[in-house]
Amino acid sequence: MNIRRVVLDVDKAVSRPTLIEIARAIENVPGVHGLNITVTEIDIETVGTNVTIQGEGLDFDALVQAIESTGAVVHSVDQLLAGKEIVETVARRR
Repeated sequence: MNIRRVVLDVDKAVSRPTLIEIARAIENVPGVHGLNITVTEIDIETVGTNVTIQGEGLDFDALVQAIESTGAVVHSVDQLLAGKEIVETVARRR
């Protein structure tokens, strides 16, 4: 399967790893063309983030391993795009 984009819900401790450390680990995974880490919430002990990774032929297991090797934790997959083209979500009007 040609995974082209994945959005992950990732938590980390407040002090470590840093966002830079997580980004470096992800960037070292083959096929990664770019990434975005956005802080979504902060509490006393943890920082919640959304991590968007885009590329060609992304290895999902390698991405999770890279993130978790820094000490961060992947909680869920919030979006996955795969195939020959990127298909964006079309909002339905209700």
